[in-house]
Amino acid sequence: MDTPKPNIYLEMKSRKRAQRLMLKTFENVLKRPEESVSVTAAVGRVTARAITARLSSPNFHAAAMDGIAVKAARTFGASETAPIALTIGTDAVAVNTGQVLPPGTDAVIMIENVHQIDKTTWEIQAPATPWQHVRKVGEDIVATELIFPGGHLVTPYCIGALISGGVFKIPVCRKPRVLIIPTGNEVVDWRNRPDIVPWPGQVLESNAAVLGALVHQWGGEMSSHPIVPDDPDRIRQAVRQGVEGVDVVLTIGGSSAGTKDLIKRVFEALGEVLVHGVTMMPGKPLVISRIADKPVFGMPGYQVSAILAFEQFVGPLLRRMLGAKEAKRETAMALPSRKIPSRLGLEEFLRVRLGVVNDRLVATPLPRGAGNITTITEADGVVRIPSNVEGVNDNDAVEVELLRSMAEIEDTVVAVGSHDNSLDLLADLLARRDRGRLSSSHVGSMGGIMALKKGVSHMAGAHLLDTETGVYNRSYIDRFLPDLPVKQVNLVGRDQGLIVPKGNPLQIQGLEDAPGGKLRFLNRQKGSGTRILLDYRLHQMGIDPDTIDGYTSEEFTHMTVAVAVLTGAADTGLGIYAAAKALDLDFIPVITEQYDLIIPEAYFYRDQMQALLDTIRSDDFKTGVAALGGYHTEKTGQLIDS
Repeated sequence: MDTPKPNIYLEMKSRKRAQRLMLKTFENVLKRPEESVSVTAAVGRVTARAITARLSSPNFHAAAMDGIAVKAARTFGASETAPIALTIGTDAVAVNTGQVLPPGTDAVIMIENVHQIDKTTWEIQAPATPWQHVRKVGEDIVATELIFPGGHLVTPYCIGALISGGVFKIPVCRKPRVLIIPTGNEVVDWRNRPDIVPWPGQVLESNAAVLGALVHQWGGEMSSHPIVPDDPDRIRQAVRQGVEGVDVVLTIGGSSAGTKDLIKRVFEALGEVLVHGVTMMPGKPLVISRIADKPVFGMPGYQVSAILAFEQFVGPLLRRMLGAKEAKRETAMALPSRKIPSRLGLEEFLRVRLGVVNDRLVATPLPRGAGNITTITEADGVVRIPSNVEGVNDNDAVEVELLRSMAEIEDTVVAVGSHDNSLDLLADLLARRDRGRLSSSHVGSMGGIMALKKGVSHMAGAHLLDTETGVYNRSYIDRFLPDLPVKQVNLVGRDQGLIVPKGNPLQIQGLEDAPGGKLRFLNRQKGSGTRILLDYRLHQMGIDPDTIDGYTSEEFTHMTVAVAVLTGAADTGLGIYAAAKALDLDFIPVITEQYDLIIPEAYFYRDQMQALLDTIRSDDFKTGVAALGGYHTEKTGQLIDS
């Protein structure tokens, strides 16, 4: 049997070059036919051509205040020393706001500025000017004038203007119809299967749902094809039939350069491949083709890659097809919390968390995995790193596209330091109480201390044991933050120990079983409190770390250690009981440790921090922490004396 040939990226194109080629190729399909819709159903639609007013608004002279309507000339000369008396019915007419201005009048005097002498006589002490407190015909809209140009996105506010101008139906561009075809033997349809648990090697199909929602968000209509297995003939048939009834086709998966990536070959057999591979990360494995003179995209299978490829290519194409301007996100300049390396030759879309620290917008990178959807859901912004640089320095401000409003970002407490499951509970309680946001990045206890030293976080989570005194965190604060006044607040006490598979099949008793290659161990990163604790215990027990298989293998959170044990990637690793309990694993206690929040005094008394501390001290937080297991809250929220 012939060995499949690799599907090589012969000439990857830059994002901008690929965009220009796409738009030029499909110039003939960019202009959409129009349809007429009721203005009440037009929100989110784009006007197909200019819309002019049929009526003026208002279409009569109207009183703008409660009072009396007068002929302005009749009031000239009135003053406090020489008031003028007006006779109702002859010189003036009583009017309410919005009423038609009576014939022969051209001004309104507010009721507060007139004095009633008797039933028919009113006195004024100041003259009126012509058209004072009057809404003249066409003050807002004049018949035949332009209300909205073509290519205008209709908002709820627009409805009022259209109806006021006597326009009840408007011409809009017909929505582009987009067909989404998920592919892959490993992909599983979860719909109508609420209890489904995929087998190892299977993945729940989510990209079609995400891309479908993006299609609607960018103004199109989506339909979804059933999952097509990795069979070139069946994919070819689905695409050939699909392009007949829609304007755009998206296939999902199989767009890369591997021997099993079939999309490029399928597209070549049906039409012309314009782009195979874009120099952007994530999003590189994108295929753009022309089939039956319609745009057909081979979208990457990884979720973040698919989203970014959509936002850079499919979304802008849909907007052009609607005749609408491309939506641009708000941008701001931010200081990276650390140096960020990047690969030459690829434009990187780096997802970051944002917060305002020391009156500066600070960006903390999120993990870069193209398949990690949470790097988008947890992101506050995106930093574009150009393809011709190897990264950005921590002292150089970078432009960030904002995914959240600045108001949300400014209301965020930035925590950098050791990972703990209780921080997730704290973030949830803050959000549900509408007391602000907590953004936590897990870089280890020493990483948190260094973030405070650099001034790029509001607080650090730490559990650094002084092996000489047995005291947590204080000696590290004194050593590394000697000039920074801080408050040390206990968050929790927590049980640290060995996380082992359910039933402890290897009958692990403790750290004494780790040396000698008998166990595959998974460690935490250097500088983490857990790593320091491990090294301290190994030293106490006289165990050489070099004798432990996996001592140099590192993870950054307790949950990733637990996942490794659950999946068999490791036999054990040191972590907290809550992580073991969350995944129904067994746990061998080693020590109960103190986990504190280190907060600079400059932030301690701010409203956001006090709201966070109030939440920590609440019964809701303590009850929630206790339910996680392996935690102690006797000192939770208390200041630790220096």
